[in-house]
Amino acid sequence: MRDLLEAVAAGEVSPSEAEARLAGYATGDAGRFDAARETRRGVPEAILGDGKTSEEAAALAETAVETTGRAILTRTDDDQRRAVREQLADDHPDAEVTVHDRANVVVAHAADFEPPDLAATVGVVTAGTSDAVPAGEAAVLAEEMGATVERTDDVGVAALTRIVDQLDRLRGADVLVVAAGREGALPTVVAGLVNTPVIGLPVSTGYGYGGDGEAALAGMLQSCSVLSVVNVDAGFVAGAQAGLVARAIDAAVGDESRLE
Repeated sequence: MRDLLEAVAAGEVSPSEAEARLAGYATGDAGRFDAARETRRGVPEAILGDGKTSEEAAALAETAVETTGRAILTRTDDDQRRAVREQLADDHPDAEVTVHDRANVVVAHAADFEPPDLAATVGVVTAGTSDAVPAGEAAVLAEEMGATVERTDDVGVAALTRIVDQLDRLRGADVLVVAAGREGALPTVVAGLVNTPVIGLPVSTGYGYGGDGEAALAGMLQSCSVLSVVNVDAGFVAGAQAGLVARAIDAAVGDESRLE
């Protein structure tokens, strides 16, 4: 602890980073950031944009970069994205900020951040273009956890030939996140055709009876093929679950290579 206190006094470690090392989280006016989540759970902490002011989102992003070297913000709007860019440009000019506009996700890496690298591939599949937002969120999260992400888009069941001609590609993935709205049939179809774990991601597209993702969620939960299902539009959860599977596969590959 003395070394840490001396580093703070010397300006080598920020108070936020010191607090995070000692308590596992850092506290600011915008809330508490769980800096130990990735170490504890294997899933990086993310900042949910919903319900936060632009200033709060930017402050938490700065805390994340200071304590973990990375910030991930989901469900952001234009004002929040602008505020994050401006605050990090002022206080962490060497940080690399990437805005995934379609997914409404912002990712920032400190200059010395070393991203994880897993020997596993996550396939992210969409039934249609309308499913791109939560699917994109899942893809970003899986990639930030170190997996190689391969996208396969617009292969919905309205024309089964669209998915059939992509089967070899899908079978090559270690785990699949399959996003679909409407009646949510695509994950069921895919899970019946591949020997890969499938995570169904229901999307709030559709209208009328069972709209807003309700029919998609119910259909996936009632699937007669084997798949797991996350909540409606829960791209972060789907991506995190796929990332955990990828981590397990990477660990197994490493153990096997060491035995050889």
